[in-house]
Amino acid sequence: MKNTVLSFREAKQENKKLTMLTAYDYSTARLMDEAGINALLVGDSLGMVVLGYKDTLQVTMDDILHHTKAVARGAQNALVVSDMPFMSYQTSVYDAVCNAGRLVKEGHANAVKLEGGSVVCPQIRAIVEASIPVMAHIGLTPQSINALGGFKVQGKGVEDARRLIEEAKAVEEAGAFAVVLECIPARLAEIISKSISIPTIGIGAGNGCDGQVLVYQDMLGMFSDFTPKFVRHFSDIGTQMKKAFELYISEVEKGAFPAPEHCFDIADSIIEKLY
Repeated sequence: MKNTVLSFREAKQENKKLTMLTAYDYSTARLMDEAGINALLVGDSLGMVVLGYKDTLQVTMDDILHHTKAVARGAQNALVVSDMPFMSYQTSVYDAVCNAGRLVKEGHANAVKLEGGSVVCPQIRAIVEASIPVMAHIGLTPQSINALGGFKVQGKGVEDARRLIEEAKAVEEAGAFAVVLECIPARLAEIISKSISIPTIGIGAGNGCDGQVLVYQDMLGMFSDFTPKFVRHFSDIGTQMKKAFELYISEVEKGAFPAPEHCFDIADSIIEKLY
């Protein structure tokens, strides 16, 4: 069954946990979709784990569009959500609606995600009014790392905690169908989740959220530049891949690959006529 914004709301009402992973290509998206994932996020994290940037700020609309198209082709049932990259929505409400429209019209995304609380509510409201579902994102917002002073847990003080509760309510009121809570103390995230009617998707925010999201390279041990505290390696695919690459190199170098069973034959009579 196709996951939709309606099924997300129903999941919260029925106390069913939602699952979400990042995806950036057709093959991975198809595997995740076949596994039964609820949503695929074409995250601006692709800047770091796919394109090798030092942060997400360099990711462009063309980058996100390119990868969204690929993921959308591989997703039959998962809800495809595309990140709106840095400066694609902060500049104006008009820009926000236009760029969100491109991700849906050209990229075939089912929804878009943008970072920020009350300050981006005008953009959320306008995008929703254009019939495009919006997933909000509060707490640690990677596009704001320069303003935040780095990748730090948010909401640890009284005022910051209260602010995050209010921001969650604000994005709900603006029309967001769900909100990502990133790097927020678990008990605060649980309070937020209970204070709003839309699903909360946690990343480094404890299991009191209505669902979870991870960068798939993190959960598979494929990205070793750094590992956030909230990441669990569900499988060490990165090591397995490296071993496979090393075996391939070895087999080619010693002439063991390709073997006869990997080759195409030709009749002796044809070969004889070549001389």
